[in-house]
Amino acid sequence: MNYQEFYQNSLKHPEQFWSQQAQELEWFKSPKIILSKDKHDYFQWFEDGQLNLSYLCIDKHIKDGFGEQDAIIYDSPVTNAKKHISFNQLHFEVSKLAGGLQSLGLERGDTCIIYMPMIPQAIYAMLACVRIGVIHSVVFGGFAPHELAIRIDDCKPKAIITASNGIEIEKIIPYKPFVDEAITKAENKPEHVVVFDRQLGVEIPKKNYDIDYKSLVENSPSVDAVSVESIHPSYILYTSGTTGTPKGIIRDTGGYATALKFSMKYVYGVDEGDTFWAASDVGWVVGHSYIVYGPLLNRNTTILFEGKPIRTPDASTFWRVISEHNVKVMFTAPTAIRAIKKEDPTGHMIKRFDMSCLKYQFLAGERCDVATLNWTHEKLNVPVIDHWWQTESGWPMLANMVGVELQEVKPGSASFPVCGYDIKILNEAGEEVEASVEGYVAVKLPLPPGTLSNLWGNPKRFKSGYLERFPGYYFSGDGGYKDEDDYVFITGRVDDIINVAGHRLSTAEMEEIVASNKVVAECAVFGVHCEIKGQKPLGLIVLKSNVDSDNSQIQKEIIKDVRNEIGAVASFKDVLIVNRLPKTRSGKILRKLLRNIADERQYNIPSTIDDVAIINEIEAVYKINNIGIHKN
Repeated sequence: MNYQEFYQNSLKHPEQFWSQQAQELEWFKSPKIILSKDKHDYFQWFEDGQLNLSYLCIDKHIKDGFGEQDAIIYDSPVTNAKKHISFNQLHFEVSKLAGGLQSLGLERGDTCIIYMPMIPQAIYAMLACVRIGVIHSVVFGGFAPHELAIRIDDCKPKAIITASNGIEIEKIIPYKPFVDEAITKAENKPEHVVVFDRQLGVEIPKKNYDIDYKSLVENSPSVDAVSVESIHPSYILYTSGTTGTPKGIIRDTGGYATALKFSMKYVYGVDEGDTFWAASDVGWVVGHSYIVYGPLLNRNTTILFEGKPIRTPDASTFWRVISEHNVKVMFTAPTAIRAIKKEDPTGHMIKRFDMSCLKYQFLAGERCDVATLNWTHEKLNVPVIDHWWQTESGWPMLANMVGVELQEVKPGSASFPVCGYDIKILNEAGEEVEASVEGYVAVKLPLPPGTLSNLWGNPKRFKSGYLERFPGYYFSGDGGYKDEDDYVFITGRVDDIINVAGHRLSTAEMEEIVASNKVVAECAVFGVHCEIKGQKPLGLIVLKSNVDSDNSQIQKEIIKDVRNEIGAVASFKDVLIVNRLPKTRSGKILRKLLRNIADERQYNIPSTIDDVAIINEIEAVYKINNIGIHKN
């Protein structure tokens, strides 16, 4: 099959194209209306169709005779546990937990937060919710109680499903106490907290709202999957907002299932029955789409990995998992590869394992630097595919579609648009720019199935954030360019969202926390280059006059505050004290200039700056603190 013909067909005849792809699913009621608009005048897919994600991920495969195939392989080097879970076993766990949630009063259209480590019960909880039409919102287990409380107040869950604890390399993360603290902080109070005890000797504080997970499952009936409309929300997934307030991305059901089934075959090149591994977390969009729903929809065996790329026990753990579990296609973030490369630069540990099963290595979550891509290709000797997408899109927007036609890999580029995405590079006026000219990455409407349908409870913010800047387009928030061969290069965020090891985090939110410290007069937090994580936050603070405190103690306090409010995931470790911050005459802090100086990029001093001399002061502070010791 020719990529260009396939892709162009998806743009010229979108309804016909996606109607054909939708037929790959088993619908309870097949859709007749393929593309329509909702009450907010936004596009939606398969409006009159009915189906169920849990049924497609489990029941259908059992009905087709594959009940004993492995659905999930749980591999946890941090607990020395491994478990093979068949589709039959998955059905038992999910259908009984779904019955338990119904017995607690959860009904179709209710919301439920899932705050879990990377254990099978996290997947059971997700599939149990969609089985009964309950809208789940998975919150990454690394987020602090403050962040969890914000999400509780936004989506108002009737219940929270959590675990006694998580584990990170010889460190216990107290999930249940975090949930209790978040509920105390939140204005909205869920009725129940379902607690799975991992039985690792961790004390679980008891509350009146607690329900024991194991008892709930044991004492509940098994329930069938309910039929929901294609446009029924399957989940809410929060992503950082430029205001510091997270945005609740709403994912539909039918469009999402259609897109994921399509992507497993045509983007990732996996067949039914193959083993697929996305080394991510169910708290992120990659975990939703490619640990849980995508592989299970496609009858793939999915790997659920609880660990890190290094120190569990060493930098060989990824290669061990691939070899041991016969992984055909693997997907991880460049951060993970850089961490492995740092520990094992020659790739010697790879040679311990038979890697002949691996056909493709995909990378995403942040821009992949050329050196990392080349090292991975050299050591694994398979095509290494950098691809680009977002929480909002739910599935890849740019990729080398290996299931259609494997094309030349250009390091630094995420290759070409995926079917359904008409990607343009626009200037400030919304006009398409010439090849090699950097601009704003936008996608012509309608977006293909599976992409965001709205923001939870905030359609105005949805329109203002994504649709109003360039009418007729979805604005991605990223900058980039196309070369003369139409390969697309993503250069990074154009707002204050930074990408730390594949995690999108708001520097505005970090600034609010830093600014709340009683000795801080003003501050700026922005992302700078990091050899391991891609980006990391750097904070510059100006102290109030007559502050009589030890500077190092102030820095420690601020770092601790950010960690407590956002969590360790922020990787906020660098705070520098400066006399003043560069600003425009209107008072706007020049964060992009501060970032460019730190990253040792060429920069122009804007004519609007209020005092040019401050640039030399900032450069001196960076030099003293070894900021910007790398070259770009």
